[in-house]
Amino acid sequence: MTVSILHRATGDGMATVGTLLLVWWLAALSGGPAAYASFQSWFTTQPGDLNIVGYVVGIGMTLSFFQHLMSGIRHLVLDTGAGYELKRNRIFATLTMVVSLTLTILFWAYMIGGKTHG
Repeated sequence: MTVSILHRATGDGMATVGTLLLVWWLAALSGGPAAYASFQSWFTTQPGDLNIVGYVVGIGMTLSFFQHLMSGIRHLVLDTGAGYELKRNRIFATLTMVVSLTLTILFWAYMIGGKTHG
């Protein structure tokens, strides 16, 4: 039940937040250098690294993406008729959350690690 609710929440959240960010970014681009610099200042520091808001939005969107993806794969497996046994269903639901969290950590470790070594 929780994974199903998270699937809907992450899909709606990504659609809403992602659309608002995209529209804001496009408006800032079309508004000129000052508008774009203002947009960037919300998410980055002066040298261009992410600030706390940038990390919260970035990690939140990444976690939402991976959670939604893993839950979608789980639903695809369920659509084939497999995994309806209660024990297996609970294992798949738990794996959905564990894998999405693991992928998010690995992604951001790569992104942050790549910045320091590149």
